[in-house]
Amino acid sequence: MTIFLTFDYELFFGENPGSVEKCMIYPTDLLLDLAKKHGVPMTFFIDIGFVLALEKYKSDFPQLESDYQKIVAQIERMKAAHCDIQLHIHPHWERSYFDGTRWMIVTENCYKLSDFSSEERDSIVIRYKNRLDELRGSSSSAFRAGGWCIQPFSELQSIFKTVGIRIDSSVFAGGFFDGGEYNFDFRSAPTQSWYRFEDDVCNPEPTGSFEEFAIGSHRYSPLFYWKLYIAGRLDPKNHKMIGDGIFLSQPGRKQHVLTSFTQNHVSTDGFYASKLQSCTENYLKRNEKCLVTIGHPKSCTYYSLKKLDAYLEKYRDRVTFLGFEGVD
Repeated sequence: MTIFLTFDYELFFGENPGSVEKCMIYPTDLLLDLAKKHGVPMTFFIDIGFVLALEKYKSDFPQLESDYQKIVAQIERMKAAHCDIQLHIHPHWERSYFDGTRWMIVTENCYKLSDFSSEERDSIVIRYKNRLDELRGSSSSAFRAGGWCIQPFSELQSIFKTVGIRIDSSVFAGGFFDGGEYNFDFRSAPTQSWYRFEDDVCNPEPTGSFEEFAIGSHRYSPLFYWKLYIAGRLDPKNHKMIGDGIFLSQPGRKQHVLTSFTQNHVSTDGFYASKLQSCTENYLKRNEKCLVTIGHPKSCTYYSLKKLDAYLEKYRDRVTFLGFEGVD
């Protein structure tokens, strides 16, 4: 089985987006240390809209110039560590701005690519991919939608073919949320870890132009989330996120996960990392082609980093770790 360790490289998008140092630079350095220690590649889906926003404002604000240079240097470290760098689009950067003191995050009616007109979407995809490819030094081929909001894919089908995006990794089987700025519905997606599709990410088509490397999916109990919240309060040193920002609101989600079984992603973030080994064993028993894990440097905890270290020690010689640029 092939395992793709993926991380969305970004700030938070709530009222306080947090700092570049604590949300991106410091925790990513810790992840890259693990990649080097175990000789495994990781894939970083770069929020390239933020990079473009920094380029827009950095000449007027020295602190943003510093943030920009740190990110560019860290992308070079990713490349030196043989990690993969792929496209992550949060289009709200089209309307968010720096007020001289802090980033003002605007997400209303601009959080999803589907919030924009066809012409605007095409322009965003082209500009964002071109800038990422300049930083990569080669053409990217994989995509992850911001907030998993990939639907309706038919609106992206043509422009993705034009720019050479052939791989998506936004879907996790059974996932569903409709609240605030989020909207995704993967309840009809197949349970297999890889499939081809054409104009609907939930509808496999054997001769489809695109490949879905689905994020691993797991059924979490309410007890898991009670343990998660209790651990954060009893042992904040190990369980508090390294990132210093606030998540974008997901109305009703906390109450739902504390009272109902929910389908969610297999993740290296925080307490989710406690499920990495059991989820991997389940995928191995099912003879799945691959397992894609999702994480965010901003959501790393010292607990999750220890768990990931132990996980890599256990599985680095049992499975194949790849980035998407290693996919034929």
